[in-house]
Amino acid sequence: MLTLTSLGGAGTVTGSKHLLTCGNKHILVDCGLFQGLKNLRELNWQTLPIKPSSIDAVILTHAHLDHSGYLPKLVRDGFRGRIYSTDATRDVAELILKDSGFLNEKDADFANRQGFTKHKPALPLYGVQDAQRAMEFFSTVDFDVETEVAEGAVLKFRRAGHILGAAVAEISWGGRNIVFSGDLGRYGDPLMPDPDKGMEADHVVIESTYGNRKHDAADPTEVLGTIISRTVKRGGTVVIPAFAVGRAQAILYHLWRLQSSGRLTHIPIYLDSPMAISATGLLHAHHDDHRLSPEECDAICGIATYTREVEASKAISASSWPKVVISASGMASGGRVLHHLKAFAPDPKNTILFSGFQAAGTRGRKMLQGAREVKIHGQWIPVRAEVADLSMLSAHADADELMLWLRGFRRKPDRVFIVHGEDDASEALRVRIDRELGWDATVPRQGQAFDL
Repeated sequence: MLTLTSLGGAGTVTGSKHLLTCGNKHILVDCGLFQGLKNLRELNWQTLPIKPSSIDAVILTHAHLDHSGYLPKLVRDGFRGRIYSTDATRDVAELILKDSGFLNEKDADFANRQGFTKHKPALPLYGVQDAQRAMEFFSTVDFDVETEVAEGAVLKFRRAGHILGAAVAEISWGGRNIVFSGDLGRYGDPLMPDPDKGMEADHVVIESTYGNRKHDAADPTEVLGTIISRTVKRGGTVVIPAFAVGRAQAILYHLWRLQSSGRLTHIPIYLDSPMAISATGLLHAHHDDHRLSPEECDAICGIATYTREVEASKAISASSWPKVVISASGMASGGRVLHHLKAFAPDPKNTILFSGFQAAGTRGRKMLQGAREVKIHGQWIPVRAEVADLSMLSAHADADELMLWLRGFRRKPDRVFIVHGEDDASEALRVRIDRELGWDATVPRQGQAFDL
C-alpha cells in the first residue's frame, strides 16, 4: 500500500515535507523549514512523527529554504539515506544551507549578547558544520533521466522553472505514478524556462502559493524604474529585501534593462548578500538551467557593487547618498537586510520595496499590510518609509498558470492534492479545479494520511 502524508507545507507556504510510504520504505519529498508565524517556527524544534533514520531517501525539488532548510537537522538527527536533486539544486542548496547555519549561529549569539532571548542560552537550530555534513548525502540526477531512489521507487525530474535547478518530481512506486510540482515558475519568464507540461499521473501534488490570485501584468522594469526615480528625487535610498537565489538575480536583470536604456545610470547599486553574490555566479556555471546568454550573464552580474564584508555593509547603512540596496532575506526574516531596515525604514524619503510572496507573520507581510513599526533585534523600529511591492516579479506561477500546468496532463488524475498555500489560496484553487476540470481535488491537513 502506498500512502501520502504531509508533514509540512499543508495549510501554509512553508516547511514543505511530503512523506511517501510503501510497505516499510519511506521517501520524503522536500525537507523545508517553517517560517513566519511563531507557532509555525516552533514546529522546527518539534520531533518529526517519523524517525529520520527510517527515511530511505529525500527528493529535493529545489533549494529554497522552505523546501530544503530542515535537511541539516534531519541528518544530525539520524538520516543516513541519499538526498536526490538536480546538479544546480545541489550547488544552490550548499549556499543556502551553509548560510542558514551561519545565520542560526549568529542570531543565537546576538540574542545572547543583547539579552533579548527568553532562553538561557539561546541555541541555534543547527550550525554551519551541520549544513556541511548534510551536503555529503547529496546525489545529483539529470533532468528526464529515470533513477531508482528506493526499492521499486523510480524518480524522474522535469523542469519547473522558478529558480536554478528547480524540478517537478515524477515518482513511480507501488504501481502508482505521483507527480509533485514543487514550486512552479512563470510562463514566459525572461530568466527561467517554462515549467514542463505533458506529464501523466495517478496523483498530483501541486503548490498553491498564488492559488487565489493573478499577477499584475505591468512591466516590472517600468514599475521598478518609476519607484527608484521618485525615491531618488526626494534624496532617498531604495532597500529591496530579496531572496538571494532567484529574486536577487531577477532584480539585477531588470536594473540592467533600465541602465541599458539609459535610465538610472548614475544610481549606485549594491548587492549586499554574500549568498546572493555567490548565487549570481552560479548563472555562469549552469547555463542550461536559464535563458540568459553568457554575454547577458556578464552584463547583469557587472551592474552592481558586491559587498561581502560586514564593514562594507555597515558603510552602506551609514551612507545618506541615494542608492539601491538589494539584500537578503526576501521576507525580512533575517540576514543583513534587517540592519538596512533599521537604518532606512524610519525616514520617509526612503523606500522599502518587496518583490515576492510574504508569508503570514513575517516582517515583510506586516509592512505590506501597513504596520508602522516592526520589531528587529529586540527593538521596535518605526516604519515611515514608503513601502511598495513588485508583485509581478514573483517566481511562483499564479492561479491561471497553475491551471495551465494542470491542463497539460495527458489524462485526468485520480486525485489532486493541494499544498504549499495559505488556506484561502488552497481552497480557491480546489474550487477552480473542481469547476473547470471536474477533477477530484483535496486540501490536506498536516499529518493527514491518504491511501494512494
